[in-house]
Amino acid sequence: MSESAAPKARKHFPRGELRIVSPSGAVPEPQRVQRAAQHLEELGFRVRIDPAALLREQRFAGSDARRVQALHRAARSRAAVVMATRGGYGLTRVLDALDYALLHEAVSRRGQIWVGHSDFTALQLAMLARAGSVTYSGPMAGFDFGAERVDEITRESFLDVVDSRLEAVGFECPDAPRSLDAAGVLWGGNMSLVCNLVGTPYLPRSRGVLFLEDVSEHPYRVERMFSQLLGAGVLQRQRAVLLGAFTDYRLSAHDAGYDLPAVVAWLRSRLREHKVPVLTGLPFGHVRTKLCLPHGARCRLVRDGSDAYLVFGHSHGGHHRAADPLGHAHEHHDPH
Repeated sequence: MSESAAPKARKHFPRGELRIVSPSGAVPEPQRVQRAAQHLEELGFRVRIDPAALLREQRFAGSDARRVQALHRAARSRAAVVMATRGGYGLTRVLDALDYALLHEAVSRRGQIWVGHSDFTALQLAMLARAGSVTYSGPMAGFDFGAERVDEITRESFLDVVDSRLEAVGFECPDAPRSLDAAGVLWGGNMSLVCNLVGTPYLPRSRGVLFLEDVSEHPYRVERMFSQLLGAGVLQRQRAVLLGAFTDYRLSAHDAGYDLPAVVAWLRSRLREHKVPVLTGLPFGHVRTKLCLPHGARCRLVRDGSDAYLVFGHSHGGHHRAADPLGHAHEHHDPH
């Protein structure tokens, strides 16, 4: 008499469904998305890759219409988390086609966590401007979870958000004023996208802590974007400007010592009369080590010793500290 095969144990996904979408550029390495799905499943997510996530039409992840449909499909889904595969370019093409009421209902009433960075900034800014939606500036499937080894700080900061443990984040910031105490809405992201939306209905008129990062932009181009934001009155109305990573640019002999620190010094001289401090060192941007930040949430920015802290409402829970963007040691602390 043969023995019957033991039934396979059903997989348990304590963190719920995570849906992967491609709202911008086409995915050049689909294997990274598959690797991300494996890593995320190991963290307790039931991963669903949207049917259109790996499409390509020219440089885009499918047509404008297909990408809009994918975002609306994600908003109607049971997903607890909606994560972008990558940035690139494409979201500014479709901002006028999105159903902001639907997207806002998904994040505000059903608690979906929408997360990404780079070109994803355009969607975050538009959702905040049009509906007051809180999304998350953080990791993406391809660049972050698609790596062979996921950065520990990046992973843990993201899980702090998912598990409702995020109450504050800290990072090394020795250039913060000793009297630093700035409160308001935390907003921003990729600097090129913030500038691109100036003069449109998709840029929030937030007064708070503006955080910025960028990639492959020479310091003079960064300064030119700061000049645009100054001319538009965006920087002067902030409580603080917080700079993340500005990476992958190349200086030349013609720069003759002009570099990113020179740009920061110039910006501080322009904002001094408006009493807007400019801080550096936020672990965020096109780098492996990044915090997961609630874009559109109210925060308080304070200094403690050589560290700066972004403190959020108690609804986020928990306390997370990271070091600088170079990936030095980090700590976790219980709430006071």
